[in-house]
Amino acid sequence: MTDTSAAPVFQIQRVYLKEASLEQPNSPDILLQQEQPALDIQLGVAAEPLAEGVYEVTVTCTVTTKIKDKTLYLVEAKQAGIFEVRNLPQEQIGPILGIACPQIIYPYLRGNVADLIQRGGFPPVHLAEINFQGMYDQQLPREGEAAAAAPTVQ
Repeated sequence: MTDTSAAPVFQIQRVYLKEASLEQPNSPDILLQQEQPALDIQLGVAAEPLAEGVYEVTVTCTVTTKIKDKTLYLVEAKQAGIFEVRNLPQEQIGPILGIACPQIIYPYLRGNVADLIQRGGFPPVHLAEINFQGMYDQQLPREGEAAAAAPTVQ
């Protein structure tokens, strides 16, 4: 009989929208502008332990559109997931939390951001696919082991 208590575990407990906001600080005047707005998108990934072998991973997105120096709209959203990760070598946990988990969460974030922007009266912004492996790898040289424990990218 095989002991399965030490078998590796990777399980999604829950995926949820943790926070979302849409601001239009210069409406309605700026809505009459005919210029094409400039778009800036910032993404971040963070992970924190909740209990032994249970982590919350959050992917954060900030979308800012401006016409000249005035904000047309600002969207901030945090999509999170709770993941169970057990019985894995310590060096594998960082990549799972920094790459695999964000890849699971990100499609939900993309949909929520596009929907929020469209419900605000604007054409939806479709966030591009993200190479979370590349983001994670960029963090390692700068932050060493801290990035493996809780990756954060701005």
